[in-house]
Amino acid sequence: MPLRCPASPRSRPPAAHWGSRPLLTARVARLRGAGSMVRGRISRLSVRDVRFPTSLGGHGSDAMHMDPDYSAAYVVIETDAEDGIKGCGITFTLGKGTEVVVCAVNALAHHVLNKDLKDIVGDFRGFYRQLTSDGQLRWIGPEKGVVHLATAAVLNAVWDLWAKQEGKPVWKLLVDMDPRTLVSCIDFRYITDVLTEEDALEILQKGQVGKKEREKQMLAQGYPAYTTSCAWLGYSDDTLKQLCAQALKDGWTRFKVKVGADLQGDVRRCQIIRDMIGPEKTLMMDANQRWDVPEAVEWMSKLAKFKPLWIEEPTSPDDILGHAAISKALVPLGIGIATGEQCHNRVIFKQLLQAKALQFLQIDSCRLGSVNENLSVLLMAKKFEIPVCPHAGGVGLCELVQHLIIFDYISVSASLKNRMCEYVDHLHEHFKYPVMIQRASYMPPKDPGYSTEMKEESVKKHQYPDGEVWKKLLAAQEN
Repeated sequence: MPLRCPASPRSRPPAAHWGSRPLLTARVARLRGAGSMVRGRISRLSVRDVRFPTSLGGHGSDAMHMDPDYSAAYVVIETDAEDGIKGCGITFTLGKGTEVVVCAVNALAHHVLNKDLKDIVGDFRGFYRQLTSDGQLRWIGPEKGVVHLATAAVLNAVWDLWAKQEGKPVWKLLVDMDPRTLVSCIDFRYITDVLTEEDALEILQKGQVGKKEREKQMLAQGYPAYTTSCAWLGYSDDTLKQLCAQALKDGWTRFKVKVGADLQGDVRRCQIIRDMIGPEKTLMMDANQRWDVPEAVEWMSKLAKFKPLWIEEPTSPDDILGHAAISKALVPLGIGIATGEQCHNRVIFKQLLQAKALQFLQIDSCRLGSVNENLSVLLMAKKFEIPVCPHAGGVGLCELVQHLIIFDYISVSASLKNRMCEYVDHLHEHFKYPVMIQRASYMPPKDPGYSTEMKEESVKKHQYPDGEVWKKLLAAQEN
């Protein structure tokens, strides 16, 4: 029986308050003043289930996700402004279940429709809390799972719309904001024992020093990246060698290999890649949550001879104390712990940092509550002096997260030590503003928006189940 989703409501009277905050704040009043580019009332929200089947090739697999159909819930919001600018947002999925995220987006739509964009961005903290604190929907969260993925997709579309109207890429919109405005976008609920508004403001004010020089550096050199494209599980040894050789030729110096399915296979593959890249280049490993805590320690003790910088997601992303135990065992061997791509929210990151359970923090642009929640995590990482190395790949994750990490360097961390952003070379051709990699670095986007807009032709072709690609595949399966 097909899943029945609530329809996106077209109209609803605007709420008088968002949470406990008055709708018309001082910042809204400023935005309504002369010179503001923010305009329009949100008149329409649509969401589509877009899937790129693994049978067409180009998808990597890991120890836990062996047959992914890389997918996205793709949100488009429109306003009544005459410019016709649309905001596009996504959240990443692996095929089945995308229809559930689509339902959740539709369930959230009434919080967005008929709102003035000025009011939303003028009280972004309040709007964020309205989305995440719906008195009924939060029961199937709160701030986790499908409902939070849907929240990310909606908010990503809002940020894309705002940046397009301002004529700036999101990273530049953030860099140009004054610290108080940035802080006003963040919901500090549940994290004030680690990061207060005052703490965040102090970090951002310190980040103003040297900011212009760092921005020039990013525009000239880009942000350092690492590649995961060479060493997915399921690749033959010959394919691994071929891809690794090409990556070296293209200038890559940082490589990640998927591990966790078979120890002897891991030893063989890690030996191949270490021999090819040599002892000086950086190698990381990723288990994608495959192991129990003792198993992670034992397995990585046997792979330590390949000198990995980190082991990523060695166990359940919810197991803070398990990560801490693994960290305590492996750090003396020279292996750091990297995690975060499937952490539900800022609270999990807070606890990982408090427990000293990770040495590298991995944000995700579609798992957390968009830019707003990622800002809080970037600031907590800065307070604990833990380097941020974002998760990317999938559908559009590279396009989105480049904005966050470039902002982080320019305005928050001011450091590139032990920092890099993941890059996977697939599905970029479906985006209107794809990432640009030069010299193994992300070059800052120059087009306005969040780089989230997909090509309409690609969306229609891969929409599930009625797009051309899926009609052919499903008909073939029936036959």
